[in-house]
Amino acid sequence: MQTGALTSYFDVAQLVLYAFWLFFAGIIYYLLRENKREGYPMIDERSGARSEGWPGVPPPKTFILADGNTRLAPKAEGVDQVNAVPTAVWEGSARQPIGDPMLAAIGPGAYAQHRPDVPDHTFDDALPKIVPLRTLPDFWLAYEDPDPIGMQVFGGDWAYAGKVVDCWIDRSEVVIRYFEVELEGGSDRVLLPQHYAQINKKTRQIKVGSIMGAQFQTVPRLQNAETVTLLEEEKLVAYYAGGLMYATPKRAEPLL
Repeated sequence: MQTGALTSYFDVAQLVLYAFWLFFAGIIYYLLRENKREGYPMIDERSGARSEGWPGVPPPKTFILADGNTRLAPKAEGVDQVNAVPTAVWEGSARQPIGDPMLAAIGPGAYAQHRPDVPDHTFDDALPKIVPLRTLPDFWLAYEDPDPIGMQVFGGDWAYAGKVVDCWIDRSEVVIRYFEVELEGGSDRVLLPQHYAQINKKTRQIKVGSIMGAQFQTVPRLQNAETVTLLEEEKLVAYYAGGLMYATPKRAEPLL
């Protein structure tokens, strides 16, 4: 027999090749299972039926986060609640909003309903990440940029909504995330995501094209006046995004 042969029909090279095939198949199986730690098992929103597929969902694993808290993956999550009804009996049919479409949680207004209802935190000192400028004595707005505080805010219909009274700063990225808008009459305050604001520094006006002026009254509110939670951020951005399709009936119609 030649060098490396174990029998007249089997040698070390074959053994190594077969071992590699087994290892590679095991890696594929492992990755397919680990890929199902998020979003599985899939649950049908109408029937409640669960679907895992092959391979099945792996057993829960505990992950330790930077702040010392733990998360299970996969974790039990309920079905998202939406204010809409299917337009047909078959699966995948379009949904028709019920009531105020801006709050239906569908289409561009959909959001991750199971995000933690706690503020995001900085990595180093575990402080709330996004907070109003009034609580940050060591931060200030760049002198080269227009000061948004005091600017008037208008909706897409140019109806007056209120004025900016503060900026909410991401202290990790050192950027403005939200404008705090005092509504007309001073009755309440809401947050406006910075990327939905069209700023005119000459007229000191901010136009928000995604929603109308009156719709600022139903912007989701915060539990705490000086922090915003991950879930609240989802709701805020979803509300303004939903306006791109549902702010007026005309926007929900086809272009042609």
